[in-house]
Amino acid sequence: MRTRPAAERGVALLTVLLLVAVLATLAAVVLDDIRFGLRRTANAQAVGQARWYALGAEALAREQVERLLRASPERITAAGGWNGRAYSFPVEEGLIQTRISDATACFNLNSVVQGVGEQLSARPAGAEQFRALLEGLRFAPRDAEMLAAALTDWIDSDAVREAGGAEDAAYLDGEAGYRTGGTLLAEASELRAIRGFTPEAYARMRPWVCALPTTDLSPVNVNTLTPEQGVLITMLTKGALSPSAGARLIEGRPAEGWTQTSFWQEPAMREHIPLDGELQVSARPRFFALQTQVDYLDAEVVASGLFEVETSGQVRLTARRWTYDE
Repeated sequence: MRTRPAAERGVALLTVLLLVAVLATLAAVVLDDIRFGLRRTANAQAVGQARWYALGAEALAREQVERLLRASPERITAAGGWNGRAYSFPVEEGLIQTRISDATACFNLNSVVQGVGEQLSARPAGAEQFRALLEGLRFAPRDAEMLAAALTDWIDSDAVREAGGAEDAAYLDGEAGYRTGGTLLAEASELRAIRGFTPEAYARMRPWVCALPTTDLSPVNVNTLTPEQGVLITMLTKGALSPSAGARLIEGRPAEGWTQTSFWQEPAMREHIPLDGELQVSARPRFFALQTQVDYLDAEVVASGLFEVETSGQVRLTARRWTYDE
C-alpha cells in the first residue's frame, strides 16, 4: 500500500483544521443570532405587556376622574391633593406610575383662532390674552405682539399676514423650506417650528401654555390654581391685573372654591369682566391630563393622555401618545 508523503498529510490536516474553524465560527454566529433573536422577542413581549399595563392605568385614571365628578359635580378644587399626585401600582416583575392633573391651568394656544376644520380665522380676543400672558412673563410688548401674530398666522387658514406675523413666504425662504400648519396645534412643542419662538422664548412660556383640541378661549378652572399661577389671572383679564394681584386673588379663594359666577363677583374682578370671556372660566376642569410610566422586566413604556369632560358629563379620551407631553 502506497503511503502519502508527509507534505500531503500536512495539507490535509490544515484543511481539516480550517474547516473545523469555519464551522465553529458559523456555529457561533448562528448561536448569537438565535440568542439575540430570543432577546428581541422577549423585549418585544415585555414592551407589549408594559403597553397593556399602561392602557389599564388609563382606564383606572378615567374611573378616578369620573369619581371626582360624581363627588363634586358643580366645582372641583385641589382638596385631597389629587391634582398632580403620583400614584404607584406594583405588578409582578414591574411597577406602574401615573399622575393625573388639571389640564386647564394654561393658555390654550389654539384659542388665537376661531372656526372648525379648514375654516380657521383669527380671534382677536385669544391673541390679546396670549399677549397679556407673555407680557406677564416679562416679554417685551413688541415681542409679545409679534409672537401672537406669528402663532395666529401659523394656525389660521388664510394666507393674509397679521401685522408682525409670518405666512408661508417667511418659512419657504429657509434652508429647509416648509409651510405654515394651517390647522390646530396637536401639542405645544410645535411652537418651536414657528418664527420668533426661539428656544429661550419657548422655555420661558412652556409651563404656561397648552394645545387643547378646541378653539375655545382657555377654559381655566380657577379652583385649582395656585398663587404661583397668578399670571393666568393676568391672562384672563387681558393684562388688567398683574401676576402679583392674581396671586393675592387666588390666596383669598374660599375654601369651598368659586362658582363660575362668584369668581367674577370678587372685588378685584368686577371691573374686568371681559364681554367675550365671562363664561371662559370654570369651577371644575374641562380637561384632565394623564402621564404614565410602566417599568416591566427590562422594558420601560411612557404615555400621556388627555381626557375631556363633555357637557353631558361623560369622560372621553381625546388624545393618547406613547411619549410624555413635551
